[in-house]
Formats: sequence, structure tokens, C-alpha cells
Amino acid sequence: MRRYAVNVVTVVSLVLAPLSPTLAAPAAQAEEQALAARIDALIAPYFPATGPGVAVIVTKDGKTVFRKGYGRADVASGTALRADAPARIGSMTKQFTAVAILMLADEGKLALSDDITRFLPDYPTHGAKITIEHLLTHTSGIPSYTDKRGFRDVMRTDVTVAQGIAFFKDDALEFVPGSRFRYDNSGYFLLGAIIEKASGLPYARFLDERIFKPLGMTHTGYEDARFQPVTGYDGRAQPAGPISMTWPYAAGALVSTVDDLARWQAALADGKLLRPDTLRRAWSAHTLNDGTPNPYGYGWFVGRLHGVDEVFHGGNIPGFTSDAVWLPKEHVYVAMLANRDADGIHVPLAKLTHGIAMDVAGKPLPVPSATAPDAATLDGYVGVYPIDDKRAHTVRHENGGLTIQGTGMPRAQLRGYRKDGVLIGDSLITVQFHRDTKGVVTDLTIDDELNRTTHHRGSTTVPELRAVQVAPAVLDRYLGRYPLAPGLVIEVTREGGTLRATPVGQPAMKLTALAQDTFVDAEHDVRLHFDKRAAGTMGMTLEQGPHKLSAPRQ
Repeated sequence: MRRYAVNVVTVVSLVLAPLSPTLAAPAAQAEEQALAARIDALIAPYFPATGPGVAVIVTKDGKTVFRKGYGRADVASGTALRADAPARIGSMTKQFTAVAILMLADEGKLALSDDITRFLPDYPTHGAKITIEHLLTHTSGIPSYTDKRGFRDVMRTDVTVAQGIAFFKDDALEFVPGSRFRYDNSGYFLLGAIIEKASGLPYARFLDERIFKPLGMTHTGYEDARFQPVTGYDGRAQPAGPISMTWPYAAGALVSTVDDLARWQAALADGKLLRPDTLRRAWSAHTLNDGTPNPYGYGWFVGRLHGVDEVFHGGNIPGFTSDAVWLPKEHVYVAMLANRDADGIHVPLAKLTHGIAMDVAGKPLPVPSATAPDAATLDGYVGVYPIDDKRAHTVRHENGGLTIQGTGMPRAQLRGYRKDGVLIGDSLITVQFHRDTKGVVTDLTIDDELNRTTHHRGSTTVPELRAVQVAPAVLDRYLGRYPLAPGLVIEVTREGGTLRATPVGQPAMKLTALAQDTFVDAEHDVRLHFDKRAAGTMGMTLEQGPHKLSAPRQ
């Protein structure tokens, strides 16, 4: 995520008498009002008064500079969503779980280097050493239980901690522990169990007694009869489906308010919970086995946006989306809690929190230029920029603008903001093109806030799709519904001589026939292949980048 406008200013050294309080106060007040107006203008368009809303808090140097609620806490009744509205925070729960583990480490009750079998002796590690630190940093190799086939079938049923672990404990590791980063809810579920074993207290009670009550976080806790969120809505602004909060557990079961989150952040920064060195490690990027940086610390992502260090995390759980960012050197904190799934919010919540934080820090994000480059300049960027021998970024000049598409990724619009610098869609990601001494583009650098990578242009020619004609009678053989994964059913229909594939609840894919049985949605780099299965049943295989799903027709 990223951006940074360049302003050329002349700096003149002046000696001024200090402003009198009577003159300084109005100026400061005007500045605060201008900041509040900018924040409001950024948020309001995405949360209309009649729909699900969001609660927002912004602090600078421990002082609240903006606090407001938008939209409705309950759409049917018309109840407004107040700034103190309680909401599910989803994966932001992980920072509380991580701090609980670190508190126990500071007390000598565990070590981050401990094998998890010290506390979970029956857990099958498949011959590998999996440490508590691996769980904290999403580097254990344990598959995430929320990605498992069948999870949606059980997510409404209450489970014990042991039953939850049993759901995924026998799954093979995806990689050697410590060798890769892959976001993983299973690891944080296990951390909750370790907290219980090391402390002798249930997870919810440990957080309540050791963190929430001492800090005065009276509206924060494990979702139960005491801590209930406002109504949550799905992407279509309908009340979200149920989920048993025994499943999110230590990976995502907490309810909180933006006020309590601000108290939490201030307590951490003031050293009230952890030793300074322990907190520093939590807010530092972890290193993988081979020495490469991991974008995660302990419970937080760790990044750098236009030269500004930041610590951040978001959450997405049925009915709710959350995001918060902390700029440690600038002492700026922004938290947003929305009572709607991420699919229903027409801008990434992180774009709003990060943009507000950078503005408050006096380093506003860049905005697209009002003047578009000429056609010759755009043509100069076109090409294929390999990532490795199987993947590449493809830059195209189409429809009067520029797009970029990574292998297995949707195509995104590029918008210029400085010379040879562009923004990717509505994200914070920037692309900078580089030229040789002759002015020819040779490379591009993608800065996604967590990583900064440079790719050499391998070709200036973009491969074009070669479509074939498929008879309607052949297309009709493929019609029907294909349940590829939990929550992913593809419905195939025909419109004239064109096949349409629609993931249930999502927009239809625009398909082009590459062969009599193979079709592609070039916009999202999705390939569909049809084939006969046992007993003559038609089957479909979907490929998108490294992902491959296959199923017979219902």
C-alpha cells in the first residue's frame, strides 16, 4: 500500500517573536477544524447515513483529535451508529493474544523458543519443531482451519478448544516451519490454548483480568452475553449469517470499541503491559530461516509507507470489518470499526486508516495527477515484467489508460501521480518505472508497504488472447452448478454464443473461449476447463495463479 506527493518549497530562515496565546489559539483551532473536515470528507462518501456504518477515532500524542460515528447501527430501526458502538474486531484479536503470550514470556512462564508440545503434548508436529514464535509470526506451516473444506458446514456449531484443535491438527504441514510466511488462523487458535495451559486461566478470563480491567477497557471482551456487538451486515447490506464465536477464539472472537482500542494502544506505547524490548520485538518484522524479512511481527503487520514506519492490522469476520494503524515515531493512531463485511465497503478500510494517519502526521498520501500522460508515454511502459519463471506482472495500454496484472490476480487500473510513478487502483500500492540512459523503461519497482520489489522488463510485447468459436450446442454441455469449495459455487449459463460463469453472490465472469473446452476470464486471470467425469458427469477445473479447484457438476 502507498503514495507520496512531492512539493518543492523554498526554506527561508526567519526569527519570529513567539505568538501570544490569544493569537496561537485561533490558529490551532482552525487547523484542527480543517483536519476534521478533511477526515470527514474522506470517510463520509463510503458510509451513507441510511446504511451500515463505521466508528472512527484518531489520536495524536495521546490526544483524541477526531472521533465520530457514521451510518446506522441497525438499518431496520434506523438507529444511528455512535462513535462508542461495540463491534467485532475479527483478526485484530490477534494482537491481544500475542501480548498475552508476551506477558507470560516476560514473567518466565514460557519462552518463544519453546516447542508447542511443551504445552500441547498431543499435538502432531509431523516430525518438525514448531515453536511458539512460529505461531506468533504465521510461519509454522500449519494450514489455516478457516480455509479448510467443510469449515463453513461447522462454523455455526459450538466447539470446545480441544474440538477446535482436532478439526485441523492432523493436517500435513504446508512448509518447513520458519521458511515462509502464510497468514494462519490455526496458529493463533493454538496460542489461545497455550495461554490457558501456561496461565491456568481460560483465555477470555486471562485477557479480562490481566488486560481489560487494569486498563479500564470496560467495553472489550470475548463475545458472549456481556459483550454484544451492534448488528452486523454482509456485502449486500443484509444481516450477516451466524457464526459460533467458539471458532474464532483467540484468532478473532473479541468485541471492542474505538475508545477502548485507543486506550489499549496508549497503554502499549506507555509501557504498561510489556517490557520495552519485548514490545520492540512485537513491532519489528520477523526474519525467516533464510534471512529474508517477514512482513509480520508478533500480532501486527510491520511496514513502511513513504518513509514512515507503521504497525497495523485489520480484521474481517461475518458482519464486521476493522482496521487500525499506529505510527510509532509520529505517535499517531487511527482505528475504524465497521458493521459490514469488507465486500460491502467500496474502498479498502486500510486505505482510509492509513490515509488519515499520514495526513495527521503531516505527510499526506499522494493523489492522482489531473493530467494524464500522452499515448507515447503510456506505450513506453507496456510489457511483461517477470517475477519468476512462472509468474509475471503485465502492463497494458488499454482504453486510454494503463493497467497492471500479476499472474493469478485481477487487472488493476494505474493512475499517474508523479514522473514515471503510478498508483494501483484504490490501494496504497505504488509502481515506479525506471529508465536507462536513453530514456527507455527497463524495470519497475512495486512498493506494497510490506515489500519493495524490482522486476526487469522481459518483453515489450504483451501476448494477446486468441479466441475460438464454440457452437451453442457444445456450450450447452457445460451449463449447470459446480460446487468448487465451501462458499464457492460457480453457475454456468449461456447468453447467445457466449458462456457465462457466475460465482454465487458475485458478478459474472467475462469468458473468452480458448478451446472447445477451455475458457478464460482475462480480467481476473481465471481459467476454466471442462471435462467428462465418472458416469459421464461433467466436471470443471478452475485455475487462478497457483490456485486450482475442481469439482463435478451438481
